[in-house]
Amino acid sequence: MDKKWTRAELAAVIDHSMLRATADETMLRKSCKDAIKFGFASLCVNPCWVPLCVAELKDSGISVCAVVGFPMGASATAIKAEEARLAVSEGASEIDMVINIGKAKSEDWNYIAKDVAAVVKAAKPARVKVIIETCVLDRQEKILACRAAAAAGADYVQTSTGFGTGGALCDDIVLMQQALGGVAKVKAAGGIRTKAECIAMLEAGAVRIGTSSSLAIMAEFKS
Repeated sequence: MDKKWTRAELAAVIDHSMLRATADETMLRKSCKDAIKFGFASLCVNPCWVPLCVAELKDSGISVCAVVGFPMGASATAIKAEEARLAVSEGASEIDMVINIGKAKSEDWNYIAKDVAAVVKAAKPARVKVIIETCVLDRQEKILACRAAAAAGADYVQTSTGFGTGGALCDDIVLMQQALGGVAKVKAAGGIRTKAECIAMLEAGAVRIGTSSSLAIMAEFKS
């Protein structure tokens, strides 16, 4: 029988995202207040906003998640690792990093694994979610990207940045979960704008949802 999600239960698995380049301090402060109001799992922000959000969310139980190598994934590994280290030193407890997509398309899975491993090491003790940008990978590339990320210590593998040509698909969630074999969890992100879409992703096997439409999704609940 399908689970009947309450607003609080759904909020608790959502990473509320505020990643627009034009997002200013006022918008970030409001996002923190919204995260507290609804009880989202985390607030996902660009690294420069970590100190502000950590201060605003103090004692709320809501994680600050910083993106790394975002959204292109093409930064040098040492830069990604330092970006993660700095964010965690400033209070981030989750890191969403983007793989080097060009290296994935070149089938350099050793590079991908080392890139992820460097960020995982630099980010300790923070959880690391690895974004593979499924919209630009074929089926086998998705499988191999998941395996490389999991072998390198990723806690989650995430579908998309939300800045690519496509977003999360239920078929990809199923494929990723199978490829990961329980070693890492799946986060669905990119183009998820409704409660029904969130629930479909969760029923497909995702355990975390990333969306910038969190408030609209919460508004779908009557109470």
